[in-house]
Amino acid sequence: MPLLRLLGQVLTRPLDKHFARCLLCGSGDEVQAGVCASCQCDLPSLGHACIGCALPLAETQDRHFDRYCATCIQRPPPQASSVACWAYAYPIAQLVQRFKYQRDFAAGRTLAELAAQALHPHVQQPPRIDILVPIPMHWRKQLFGRGYNQARLIADIFADYWRLPVAPDALRKVAASDSQQTLSRAQRRKNLAHSFAAGPQVKDLHVGLVDDVITTGATQEAAAQSLLAAGASRVSVYALARTP
Repeated sequence: MPLLRLLGQVLTRPLDKHFARCLLCGSGDEVQAGVCASCQCDLPSLGHACIGCALPLAETQDRHFDRYCATCIQRPPPQASSVACWAYAYPIAQLVQRFKYQRDFAAGRTLAELAAQALHPHVQQPPRIDILVPIPMHWRKQLFGRGYNQARLIADIFADYWRLPVAPDALRKVAASDSQQTLSRAQRRKNLAHSFAAGPQVKDLHVGLVDDVITTGATQEAAAQSLLAAGASRVSVYALARTP
């Protein structure tokens, strides 16, 4: 059985049957998706954020007026919108790191389940999403490095909760890019140029592009551009967290 399929089966089993205590504090009270109600309230909500790239914005009296960051006003991204559930801060950052680099699939399941519930109202807004597409990894990195694509596992859980199909092969990473962690937004865009290729199955569809974290937005922009070039009618980005 392929590794991703096996992991997908493991992650789609409800956590509450296996975890009687909160993943964060150890409490056994009102545990949902592996986290108690008290800890859920303490998670770092993203709050008011840019529609284009999900960058947190300063609170204003009129949220409808202040909807985009300065960068997206000057250079609108190819995606129609970007939404993230939390700010990339404690304990979300630690859970993402455990899921991404330490194979902590319980943490990944917790994050994806809670985010699927929180982001559901955004998904229901028209125009409706037709298909979910995870940000891909280059095959060498997935096969010889991490061994799995965390965005694919998140997309599978989102799809189950939102009742949407997933097309993991609709977008491919065709060029292995250098590490993005220390690069600026401009450097990331250059590093990612021509690194994605989308298939014809996205033609005329509203694509929900799924990733774990939006850092500068460069990865999501490059992927969205490829999807639109392949004929997608619209791209909306959904992520677990956004860095400040």
